[in-house]
Amino acid sequence: MNFRDAPIRGLDVVAAQQCKAILDAKTKPRNSLGQLESLACTLAGIRRAAIPDLGKAVMVVMAADHGVAANGVSAYPSEVTAQMILNFARGGAAINVLARQAGAELLVVDVGVAHPVPFGPGVRDCRVGKGTRDMSVEPAMSAAELEQAISAGFALANELADSGVAVVGLGEMGIGNTTAAAALVAGLTGADVDTVVGPGTGVDDAGRARKKEVVARALALHAQTIGFPRQLLAALGGFEIAGLVGLILGSAHRGMVVLCDGYITGAAALAAVALRPEARDYLVAAHQSSEPGHRIVLESLKLQPLLSLSLRLGEGTGAALALPLLQSVVRILSEMATFESAGVSDTGAGVS
Repeated sequence: MNFRDAPIRGLDVVAAQQCKAILDAKTKPRNSLGQLESLACTLAGIRRAAIPDLGKAVMVVMAADHGVAANGVSAYPSEVTAQMILNFARGGAAINVLARQAGAELLVVDVGVAHPVPFGPGVRDCRVGKGTRDMSVEPAMSAAELEQAISAGFALANELADSGVAVVGLGEMGIGNTTAAAALVAGLTGADVDTVVGPGTGVDDAGRARKKEVVARALALHAQTIGFPRQLLAALGGFEIAGLVGLILGSAHRGMVVLCDGYITGAAALAAVALRPEARDYLVAAHQSSEPGHRIVLESLKLQPLLSLSLRLGEGTGAALALPLLQSVVRILSEMATFESAGVSDTGAGVS
């Protein structure tokens, strides 16, 4: 079964309603845990149980290089992508620290890094090519390359589900990928280039102006793909973004929670929902990053972020930070006393 026709079920409304009833019976005023209560109901609907089993969580960092980086759109050279994968493999990056703290496994996937890296435990070979082509002068990838990258992510989702994974945290690494994300977000939402292009790795004003010009040039070159999500993704995306699209679609197909990180994973989520709208119900936004276009992504997907910490690192760091919140709501459902069990009077509105 492929990503195009794999069934994606709607959320279990009954489980979500039962979850809400459990929360209302706890020793607290109704809805006093705010967004955590709506999160609990979403998790119940996704996992199809009033007290959802979150099982095992895996942070998946998809990595690839981008031909558009040759335009000087990043503060770092493309070699850093491969160097950071080695850092991930050694356990020295921020995502390693935060994943360990949250009790999540970390899996790094090379979908198309320009400089080869050694594969081994925790680093998976799903290479499509040595980075995409420069989207400002030609399509970033061919239709066949797009298919291969999406299919790799979809297959990985099925593998994770078969191993008992319930939560997939999305992460990425790729010099130049905020430029690709900005172009995708503009193409998918119609937003102005000025509103979707941010500092990325920390470029100065001149770098940001150059980045805007490159995104505008790419959008003009590939204007005929607007309104056709698959063609747009091939023209403007990255191998790791396409891999994330497949991972999202496969995770939704298998009933796993998809914990999105920041701007690049958000752009992948937008593309996935453009291809399969029903996948949107399986998305949880970990945070809102400081990249200006991320707000547009969240608004387009109608997602409320759990955290707002001005992050812009990527790697899945925001997803790892938010994972304990998901674990917390399950513990509230399963461990917190009810009015009846605690012998506390319930007026119908909860304690004050």
